[in-house]
Amino acid sequence: MKDVKGFLSSILDSITDHITVIDNTGAIQYVNKSWTAFATRNGCLITENWKNINYIEACDNASDIDGDFGPKVAQGIRSVIDKSHDSFYFEYPCHSPQQNRWFMMRVTPLSFEQDNYFVISHHNITERKLAEEKVRNLARIDGLTNIANRRYFDEFLNAEWRRCLRLELPISLAIIDLDHFKLLNDTYGHQHGDQCLIQIAQLLKQFVNRSSDICARYGGEEFAIVLGNTSLTDAQTLLGSLLEEIAHLDITNPNSPIQSYLTASIGLATIQPNFEEQEKLLIYQADKMLYKAKANGRDRLES
Repeated sequence: MKDVKGFLSSILDSITDHITVIDNTGAIQYVNKSWTAFATRNGCLITENWKNINYIEACDNASDIDGDFGPKVAQGIRSVIDKSHDSFYFEYPCHSPQQNRWFMMRVTPLSFEQDNYFVISHHNITERKLAEEKVRNLARIDGLTNIANRRYFDEFLNAEWRRCLRLELPISLAIIDLDHFKLLNDTYGHQHGDQCLIQIAQLLKQFVNRSSDICARYGGEEFAIVLGNTSLTDAQTLLGSLLEEIAHLDITNPNSPIQSYLTASIGLATIQPNFEEQEKLLIYQADKMLYKAKANGRDRLES
């Protein structure tokens, strides 16, 4: 074979991974075709002349754009260069306006003609990540109502509590109990009761429109709504509308001592998180208000 160098270059260019080689200062010495093609498709100002651009410095300077990804990558590359680690890999999101994407980066040392180089490859792991995300989402969803289950409710409330604590914002929680639901099941059967729960869940979805909000099946015929950055007054207005909408569904419950249709009792609590308390206090207070709603005749909101 006459042109071994050209042959090896063609092999590297045929690989779908984005590959670059840097020296021990971080300066780029080589990039393959997939690297330049990806840069061109994603609007990178550099498309061809990558030689001697310092990859590590670029990672250091990316901290303002990519959060802490850039510094972590730079630190990982330096750990291979200084031989404190044999290799380094890092998984990271690289989303575009059109799609969500994830890549895995690997850094491995390379010796050539008594000089030290470092091969950096970026492998697209989007298919795997989407599959993992699908499994996670299934684990978070209540199988009957197709809204968040209790496990995900707990995770979400904890995260939203910490966010509101950090930003000094209020957080509201409503626990919703369907009044005398057992009588509905006894009258029409559990299959009909399940369809009613599905209807209620679909209604609840209309009341959570922000990333800081969630509706969940809390257990049995109980549901919950978390409203981040929401005052008690705003939450009262929203939950009052929910009570009206539940009545408008006109789900027949003829043996209920309250109304001939399905009604609900709602306990609502609002707290501005502090370092002395945990989200359990919010649950306790909302649950306390729910019991008050039941004691005061049901079919009402207490806060």
